[in-house]
Amino acid sequence: MPITAKRHRARKETEAAYARLQGLAMEQAEKLGPYAGQARDQAAQKIIQARGWTAPRLEAAAQQVEKTVAPRVAGALTAAAQRVSPRPARRGLLGMRRAGLRIPRGAVVGSAVVVGGVLVYSLIRMRQASQDAEWQEHLDRAREQVRETRENLEDKASETVAKAADTAETATGKVKEKVRSTSGDRSQENGKADL
Repeated sequence: MPITAKRHRARKETEAAYARLQGLAMEQAEKLGPYAGQARDQAAQKIIQARGWTAPRLEAAAQQVEKTVAPRVAGALTAAAQRVSPRPARRGLLGMRRAGLRIPRGAVVGSAVVVGGVLVYSLIRMRQASQDAEWQEHLDRAREQVRETRENLEDKASETVAKAADTAETATGKVKEKVRSTSGDRSQENGKADL
């Protein structure tokens, strides 16, 4: 067999081995592909679970704030009003009227609105702060899980690539060895024919 035919045959064998390895690599990629989708789905599910876990706790925290903080603020405002008052009122607003002091109705309504607004604003801010902290914690956990899943997938993919490369090197080595042995046999046959 001429050398060009041997080279052509060796090239075909190498190409066949390369095609087999490509098929193996594609097969491994198809096997690992669903893991990425599963990781995404699991992360979404964990976020929904975290939201379900967080909502009742936020509601309980809001109720607790209403029960504990609001009465304290009202007590503090009452104490401040008593300290600021120039004369102690004996009978409330009626006593002030009889004493000749009038409080405009608009001032009373306005101060009540301001106090109510301050209370509502502080409650909303406290609720937002606790909610933001818990959401950030759950988001960080979800990101960590996604990062771990991605790293696992990358490790598996690199292992698959390494196996495919090893298989390709083994196949290439076998082809080269076969070509050498075939070349050696041919040269020996050519040498015997010359003698």
